Amino acid sequence: MGEGVDVVDDARRVIANPDIDVVVELIGGYGIARELVLAAIEQGKHVVTANKALLAVHGNEIFRAASQRGVMVAFEAAVAGGVPIIKALREGLTANRIEWIAGIINGTTNFILSEMRERKLAFDVVLAEAQRLGYAEADPTFDIEGIDAAHKITILSAIAFGVPVQFDKCHVEGIRQLQAEDIRYAEQLGYRIKLLGIARRRERSDASPEGFELRVHPTLIPASRLIASVEGAMNAVLVKGDAVGHTMYYGKGAGAEPTASAVVADLVDVARMFTSDPGNRVPHLAFQAESLSDLPVLPIDAVQTAYYLRLRVADRPGVLADVTRILADGEISIDAALQREPGEGENQTDIILLTHRTIERRIVAAIERIEALETVLSRVVRIRLEELQ
Repeated sequence: MGEGVDVVDDARRVIANPDIDVVVELIGGYGIARELVLAAIEQGKHVVTANKALLAVHGNEIFRAASQRGVMVAFEAAVAGGVPIIKALREGLTANRIEWIAGIINGTTNFILSEMRERKLAFDVVLAEAQRLGYAEADPTFDIEGIDAAHKITILSAIAFGVPVQFDKCHVEGIRQLQAEDIRYAEQLGYRIKLLGIARRRERSDASPEGFELRVHPTLIPASRLIASVEGAMNAVLVKGDAVGHTMYYGKGAGAEPTASAVVADLVDVARMFTSDPGNRVPHLAFQAESLSDLPVLPIDAVQTAYYLRLRVADRPGVLADVTRILADGEISIDAALQREPGEGENQTDIILLTHRTIERRIVAAIERIEALETVLSRVVRIRLEELQ
């Protein structure tokens, strides 16, 4: 340890020290971290944190307390590691009305999906390899079930749309159920599957009220999109602003050095703003607390997107016609279709359909009718599809 550096075994001694102006919290989780951060704020200390779970769940409380005490909470390292996406949204894109954000914001799941595609391996096999290499924890639930990505997209949506953090309203699906054959079929159709965090502003329409979508799930994206080529444990966030159009932010989303890079950047920002009047600082969520919007999070059945459907069907004439008739009845149009030739002696096959954009509740109702057909032999596999145009 360097000369003149004190090491203590109780974080509360750091918070109580009057000579300390900034507290850095890198504990993680919702428990003791929340207690210590609020205590530091109460003592009038600025806080730098990399704790996305804490901010996604308790951010409203923490930011309110910080505003009342006139201190800053900086959290660049909480989303996408060393990629400066928070600063870009809060400052660099301030002239824009953000229309949507789509991000690969969990390196573990991106590594798993990359390996499943490149090596054509099953999920469980790749997960074990990810754990062996240290990309996945012994208990990988937060990563593979999409919870970690949901924490991050919740924070990004709050900054983008000027709303409170609302993690409890985020729709979350992970990658555990994803099958290698769907990755293969998607590639044949010119798509790749990524776990995306998506936040999209929606205007009022006949189909749904005004609000915004907040969701995490496996998603087909065109292989031609730059974000589709993000492989391994890397992160990337695509942002669509009304003035600037599309911008993308790419880099290491985790690890000691990328996280340290973001933490030091936050420390520098805090040091620069020490003497500034609190009312003239960039607000925590880019909008002043009294100006936060009450724009609601739309329920998942109101989401508008396209879909990939895989059906296991009997190899008989007329099956595809029956399916397309049901989709047409639900006002769902087909963009592309792929039918696998059955092997010799087989009496069943796969049909893969890509739809145009529709309302989620329509596709759910159509799938229920399709699964009731005698010729459909198993549950329909459904994966959402985003063109990201």
